[in-house]
Amino acid sequence: MRRTDEDDELLKSIRRYVTPDRRYLKLGGSLLGMTDRERAKFLRKLGEAAGEVTSRELGVLLEGGWRERKTAAWLIAVANRTDFRERLGELLLASDGPYAGQAYCVALATFGTPSDADLLAAYLDRYLRRPDLYYDQGPAIGALLLLDAKLGADRAARFVGPAGPLAAVDRWTADQGPRHPRQLPRVHRPALRLRRGEHEALHGKEPVTLNRVLAMESSVDSR
Repeated sequence: MRRTDEDDELLKSIRRYVTPDRRYLKLGGSLLGMTDRERAKFLRKLGEAAGEVTSRELGVLLEGGWRERKTAAWLIAVANRTDFRERLGELLLASDGPYAGQAYCVALATFGTPSDADLLAAYLDRYLRRPDLYYDQGPAIGALLLLDAKLGADRAARFVGPAGPLAAVDRWTADQGPRHPRQLPRVHRPALRLRRGEHEALHGKEPVTLNRVLAMESSVDSR
C-alpha cells in the first residue's frame, strides 16, 4: 500500500479526486439522502472527475488506503472503466481493508456482465462460509441479485436458498446463544434477510441502474 507521506503522486491524486468537498464520505447510500439539487451538483462533479481521471491515476488510487480505493472504484463505475474489472475483483476477494468493498460491488454491478457476476460469486463462495469474517457479504449479495435480474440468471439462488451458506450463518448465529448478542457480523444481518422471496421479487424485473445499486447499498447500510 502506498503512503501519502511518502508518495507525492498519490497525494496529488487524493487532492484532485478524493478530498474535494469530502467526496469520499458522500459516495454510496448517503447520496439518496441528498436533495435533488445537491445530488445533481454532486453527480455532475463526480461525472466530470470520472471523465478526467487517467488510468495511471486510478491505478495509483487503488494502491492507497480505503478512501482512495473507494473513490477510485466509484470513478471507475461512473466512467464504465471495465478494464479495471479484474483488479476490482482481486481487491474484493483480498478484503485487506475496510469500507471500500461496497464500492467494488457497486462497480461490478454497474458493469453488468456475467464476468462481474462470477467475481461476486467467487467472493461469496469464500466469505459466506466464514461468518466470523464479516466483510462485504451483504453488498455482494445485493449486487449479485441485481445482476441476476439483468442477465436473467440465477447465480444467487445457491447462496440464499435453504441449503445455502446463509442457512449456515443462521445456525452459527443460533449456536452463539444470548451470551453473544453482538457476535453476529453487521453485514450478515441484511444478508440474512435476502431470502428466496426477495430473490424472486428481484429476479427478471427492472434493469440494473446506478440508482438501483445505490438503493441496495443504502438498504444494507441502514439495517
